[in-house]
Amino acid sequence: MDRGAVVAARPSTETDLFPDALRAAIQARGLGLERIRNRLRTLGAPVSVATLSYWQSGRCRPERPDSMIALAHLESVLEVPAGSLMSLLGPPKPRGRWLTGVEPDIEAFWPNKALVRDAVRSVNSRWDQRLTRISQHDIVTVGPERGLRSIVSRQVLRADADGPDRWVVLLHLDDHERPAPIVRPLRHCTVGRSVHRAGDGLLVTELLFDRPLARGETIITEHELVNQAPYPLATNYERKFRRPVREFVVEVGFHADALPGPCVQYSRVGSGEEQVAPAVVDGTDSVHGVALNFGPGVYGYRWDWL
Repeated sequence: MDRGAVVAARPSTETDLFPDALRAAIQARGLGLERIRNRLRTLGAPVSVATLSYWQSGRCRPERPDSMIALAHLESVLEVPAGSLMSLLGPPKPRGRWLTGVEPDIEAFWPNKALVRDAVRSVNSRWDQRLTRISQHDIVTVGPERGLRSIVSRQVLRADADGPDRWVVLLHLDDHERPAPIVRPLRHCTVGRSVHRAGDGLLVTELLFDRPLARGETIITEHELVNQAPYPLATNYERKFRRPVREFVVEVGFHADALPGPCVQYSRVGSGEEQVAPAVVDGTDSVHGVALNFGPGVYGYRWDWL
């Protein structure tokens, strides 16, 4: 096993991992809070000395999007690996309808909830609530025929209890007559049980880790979903988050010979209203979005073809 894929954290309570690591990093760097504040301000991420003090004492933790941006710069200032402090934060506070702490069911954001619930019963999803998704990065490739070629997903997960050994991937196919995409494990995972409900357009697949994780450990996995020709027409891409995610990055890349017309980014948190904003395809023939401390909810892009 490539043990570089899994990072062990010392036994501790979930809430003291971050302040302990932050205090140690500040001490090792030998910078006072005033100097740290000044450097963050220079980088365009202002944080008060009081806030830095609260973070390292455990009185509060970064939560808002601007705080998460500042934390990323803080890791650079303290010369610690990117994401090392962020990965030690506890789960983000739920937003929207689930402020009470009651999490939505796995089928919450799917149109036909009963079909999804039944399909998920075919795999082992018992660890779903014991894994915090720290980061998710999706790269979507659209070909010259306007078809969805592939989706590469990289995620950073942290175990909130001893034992998680898999992650469940759930995909809905708009065209029920098409074959399911091929699931290719790329890094630090293998394909376990896979269930394709062709009539319902659902694919459920287990991604098995190298070994069960201990509480506090993190793992980075990558997998790819590859469609077969003739490729399905691509008109949108979205990801559904049952639990909050610290960072979600999505890139949709279009072939130079098949650029879309009007394109929008949309999101919905909990049971709230959908938020829509125009999106512009840039000089690399792609659009991308970043969401921090997002969910539960849905985040994605949709476009028209000229």
